[in-house]
Amino acid sequence: MSTAVAQAIDDFKSITSLNVQNATAVLERGLAALRAGQTVFDLRYVLTVDSVAVSVLLAWEKAAQDAGVRLELKNLPPALQSLTKLYGVCSLLFPTSITLEPGQSGAHNPLHEEFHPVVGQPENAKLGLGATPDAVPAAPHHPEHPSDQHH
Repeated sequence: MSTAVAQAIDDFKSITSLNVQNATAVLERGLAALRAGQTVFDLRYVLTVDSVAVSVLLAWEKAAQDAGVRLELKNLPPALQSLTKLYGVCSLLFPTSITLEPGQSGAHNPLHEEFHPVVGQPENAKLGLGATPDAVPAAPHHPEHPSDQHH
């Protein structure tokens, strides 16, 4: 009896970043692993992410649901944990029994220590990049141009 499905088919060791530059390739790699029967994805080697990483995880989760299997994501880097919390998709990606906190993921990768998780959502998070309404530059006003003069 084979235990190939129970053990990792793809260990994702070569994926050290998950961002807009490689998202399509990583997405396809995960979908191929799911089609091959793999349901546990270990992301301990991912060191850098951007927001597209959350989209990839959600697409993997949808594909797993469509296939009638449960996807198990392990060892998410703190930056990716923070993004899933920030976007409010933890409940879509993880069962309620799993707590996403640094240091509780099992395998430790010291290179992840440079990332700090988001503790709370700042008031200005919806504006993006830390901008506040006062910090958004106004459009230049040139009263010498006839179309800009208000009567």
